[in-house]
Amino acid sequence: MTAELLSETDFAPSELPALPGGILRVATYNIHKGVQGLGPARRLEIHNLGLAIEQLDADIVCLQEVRASNRREAAYFDRWPQVPQAQYLAPEGYEAVYRTNAYTRDGEHGNALLTRWPVLASSHEDMSDHRFEQRGLLHVQLKVAGRLVHAIVVHLGLVPGSRIRQVAQLQGYIRRKVPDDAPLVVAGDFNDWGNQLAQMLAGFGLLEFDHASSLHTYPSRLPIARLDHVYARGLLPVSLTVPRGRIWWRMSDHLPLIAEFRL
Repeated sequence: MTAELLSETDFAPSELPALPGGILRVATYNIHKGVQGLGPARRLEIHNLGLAIEQLDADIVCLQEVRASNRREAAYFDRWPQVPQAQYLAPEGYEAVYRTNAYTRDGEHGNALLTRWPVLASSHEDMSDHRFEQRGLLHVQLKVAGRLVHAIVVHLGLVPGSRIRQVAQLQGYIRRKVPDDAPLVVAGDFNDWGNQLAQMLAGFGLLEFDHASSLHTYPSRLPIARLDHVYARGLLPVSLTVPRGRIWWRMSDHLPLIAEFRL
């Protein structure tokens, strides 16, 4: 599907039930390709991740480092899923949208979006800044309680200069593809150890709940920084939370981040 611009007049508001409490719940999670550890000691966590994502109870789940396929790991693990990870992780009743960012010798991986609301269109844009990192954004248009909502999943680079250029590219993409009055969520792994990107994003209207500065998501075992964010435009930030506990830090090197917005 290509992301043609749609408007709220393209569908009837009465087609779907209202959003409970008027709250849109959005989660972002870097799942580390469903595997933790290195070498012979590495373990498959994709099955636990499937249960965990269902427990997030989010309307929209934005995922990074999601494998479409990997021949080496599929041969190594007896219980490797027979379907792509995005499809496997989608709870019952959710739709999964996936786009590849990186191609490797053994397979490919990228960003995914899982949603309990209908998908209207989707597209992908390459955001690679140099040949050592393959990055991209996934743009999905959703029908949420009779309203058109745009959601963009990102996974930015490890080099500070790359991230600045990628945010500038993101701004250009939004200007071209998202109407100014449309609700927009941008979520993912920003790899930002400071607040420089937050200031850039605020410059074109993307804001995050600002009463939870101490919430950290990385590294999951002993988090000291929040590399993961959920920004929005045209939505009112209500809350921001990070699940804690051993079950979460054993599944990935990141913790999930859950944001709630009033639509």
